[in-house]
Amino acid sequence: MRLGLSVLSERKTSTLSRVPVITIDGPGGAGKGTVAKRVASALGWHLLDSGMIYRLLALASIIHKVAADNEASLASIAAALDVRFVADDESEGVRAWLEGEDVTDQVRSEDVGLVASKVAALPAVRSALLDRQRGFAQAPGLVADGRDMGTIVFTAAPLKVYLTASVDARADRRHKQLLEKGQSGSLARLAEAIAARDKSDMERKVAPLKPAPDAFYIDSTDMSIDEVCSAILEQVYRRKLAEVEL
Repeated sequence: MRLGLSVLSERKTSTLSRVPVITIDGPGGAGKGTVAKRVASALGWHLLDSGMIYRLLALASIIHKVAADNEASLASIAAALDVRFVADDESEGVRAWLEGEDVTDQVRSEDVGLVASKVAALPAVRSALLDRQRGFAQAPGLVADGRDMGTIVFTAAPLKVYLTASVDARADRRHKQLLEKGQSGSLARLAEAIAARDKSDMERKVAPLKPAPDAFYIDSTDMSIDEVCSAILEQVYRRKLAEVEL
């Protein structure tokens, strides 16, 4: 299956329920970002990296010295968060800008990730960012990746994907990424950090990480990015969201 797609129809409407949305949820390191970008590119749809938004908020809290448990102040920052995303073809991801500065490298650090997991559990923060995330749903469609896109943000999405992989596989991928950037990192510690974050995300009281009841489940442990994308695009075709060229 090739990634060439043509959208069957584009309905000019501003209502969220009429804009087709594909959600891709799952734990960190499962490949959600790369897969979401490829699928969005193939469809010609908009892209939302919700996890990046929480990381940007976490970085903003660090820059402005706001504690990760200061819910009111974090909600205020979230409501006026100055962010934008730019496609990065070289890394197959996106570059993130915060308050006019490219902070892509900083925002992907493990320290920022841990803070992001904490602030994402705060009800007021999630509420402040909810409408903003839904605002990304514009014609002709949206591919949204994160941890609660299908369970909280876009519950009516016609295709909800839950993409996961084993802890060891995700740690190995992260380790290789660090090495490619000339950085060092302990594989064992990376695995511990990933497992700890999984536990935190799954056990948090607000919007815990879990598959939507009607999610299409994919375990990418032994799959390539191309295979994962093909599996998702086949579902796009089967649900008549777009026409896939076989």
